[in-house]
Amino acid sequence: MRLVKLGVATLNQTPLDWEGNTRRVIEAVKAAKSSGVQALCLPELAVTGYGCEDAFHGLGHSARAMRHLLDIASEVGEILVVIGVPVRLQSGLYNCAAFLSKGHVHGFVAKQNLAGDGVHYEPRWFRPWPAGRIDEVEIDGTSVPIGDFILDCGDVRIGSEICEDAWVPDRPGVRLARAGCDIIMGPSASHFSLLKSPVRERIVVEGSRAFGCAYLFANALGNESGRMIFDGQCVIASAGEINARGDLFSFAEWKLETAVLDLDLLRMKRDRTMSLRPDDAETFIVGLDFEFAESKESPAPTANPLSARASGAHVKEEEFARAVSLGLFDYLRKSRSRGYVVSLSGGADSTATAVLAALAFRMAVDELGIEEVRARLPQASIDESSLCGGLLDTVYQASANSGGVTRAAARTVGEGLGARHSEWNIEELVRGYRALMENTLDRQLTWENDDIALQNIQARVRAPGIWMLANVRGALLLCTSNRSEAAVGYATMDGDTSGSIAPIAGIDKNYLRLWLQWMMTTGPDGIGPMPFLAPVCKQAPTAELRPPESKQTDEADLMPYDLLDVIERLAIRDRMEPPEVVRTLSGEWSERVGGSEKLHEYIRRFFMLWSRNQWKRERYAPSFHLDDENLDPKTWCRFPILSGGFAEELQEIEK
Repeated sequence: MRLVKLGVATLNQTPLDWEGNTRRVIEAVKAAKSSGVQALCLPELAVTGYGCEDAFHGLGHSARAMRHLLDIASEVGEILVVIGVPVRLQSGLYNCAAFLSKGHVHGFVAKQNLAGDGVHYEPRWFRPWPAGRIDEVEIDGTSVPIGDFILDCGDVRIGSEICEDAWVPDRPGVRLARAGCDIIMGPSASHFSLLKSPVRERIVVEGSRAFGCAYLFANALGNESGRMIFDGQCVIASAGEINARGDLFSFAEWKLETAVLDLDLLRMKRDRTMSLRPDDAETFIVGLDFEFAESKESPAPTANPLSARASGAHVKEEEFARAVSLGLFDYLRKSRSRGYVVSLSGGADSTATAVLAALAFRMAVDELGIEEVRARLPQASIDESSLCGGLLDTVYQASANSGGVTRAAARTVGEGLGARHSEWNIEELVRGYRALMENTLDRQLTWENDDIALQNIQARVRAPGIWMLANVRGALLLCTSNRSEAAVGYATMDGDTSGSIAPIAGIDKNYLRLWLQWMMTTGPDGIGPMPFLAPVCKQAPTAELRPPESKQTDEADLMPYDLLDVIERLAIRDRMEPPEVVRTLSGEWSERVGGSEKLHEYIRRFFMLWSRNQWKRERYAPSFHLDDENLDPKTWCRFPILSGGFAEELQEIEK
């Protein structure tokens, strides 16, 4: 029996926060040392932060990263630490895993497969390392290896796959296994997406089984740089079984998970694998003066059950609530803001936004305690007696077309969340702008001729006051637009799109309504239901900008939201042209919406509105990436601002 204690830690880092990033790394390292860990894996690019963007291009940036890496190395002592850092070699920059021990940097394994899809743009900054190549780089006056190699630590061999390396078919782990690798380190910065964590876990577990090794996976944590949220997933697996698994969506600055493994047992299982063909060539083996001491602790149990936050019938609802709440909490503290402000209409979107802001505080307190939250938000004045901690202002802004139902619903939600709720009447401002325009045009504005202008002015008049409240409070104004609205431009620029961050712009309206129902009846684990959401949940969504007698609803203006969601998925995610969408949806959907002519009308409407409103999507406040149907043109879904508008394709529908 050869027992070794291994550790993985997640870190909530911030790009260019050199002192803070280094401090958190050292704290995690010291905790690992105190717990008897002999080898520790930390996340990808943890020294600099993953989301440094074009700052990676700076020569001073990579040089500073090396100085802070040496500071970290001086603290690791007798354990082995693997941590992500950018390394410049000649004229190229490489995404690397640094191996640290006994005060020194012993080498850098470079990433071979760069993530360049979706929200990731690594090929813009880094170069992929060629498989099988080794070079040298000088650090602190000493030449150390860089490239594709394995460290031989006495009788234990250690290699690394950096995030995307593990997601490709020909992953480096295959060659590591053939060279008899005992431990594979997996530093990662894998962005959160709904229901993605089981996929990562399968990659880790299957890698440990197929390669006959221990696999240490450490992901980044929190809202690091604005748009991407990292869930902090940490897994230790060996020979196809999980030995340790951390909770997701922690509000802590770092979290450590450990496991004691029997290397002899692991090697015995590997020896039984007849299909594993060893490769005697050791051209990429690098010796390291490091010995694993025998751990006195018992081996870790396997296959520990998933926590309540990662299992059960409502995984997606839990993940959505916890991911966005963590994203909002980090955005608040990293932007040094004092709270949140929401223009609360009494409808689903603004209510969901306000609820998520309140959950950000409540979940942080539940995990960290009130005093730690106060320490993390030193700029804020916190009242722990309310659900939102006194960090939330909500305002209902009524025009002549606002109704008593939405006013009452907004008041109920604001009070239920413990927000500072206000009610403003904007009608005098609306009339002032209307009179100004009528004097300019020398005619009366009418709903028959000026419908859009008369609707938009109400939404735009609401913006200056709510911005002013956010400025006075030193708070974040939260934009309340959802993804379905963004797809078809059903929003007023400089009106309801106003805000510093758009927390729900990455999720569709149909799901938001279902999520609010779940929040009303069930709620997140440890939080429970919010029955005061009932007045919102039972309403039909409405912009409430036309006169009451028009009985305006969103779906009457657009189409049924469940159909809009389906068309958007086919048209944007799957890149289907209008005739293909028609062929795909004809049949069931024709019957549901009242005939093929109506379905064709809705499909034409979607494509026309989509192509006309790209300029709006370009101007939206930053939004969180929540799934692989994101419409954010800056990180996921590019489309020309000016285009032919699918004219030819839409004509084919008529045929």
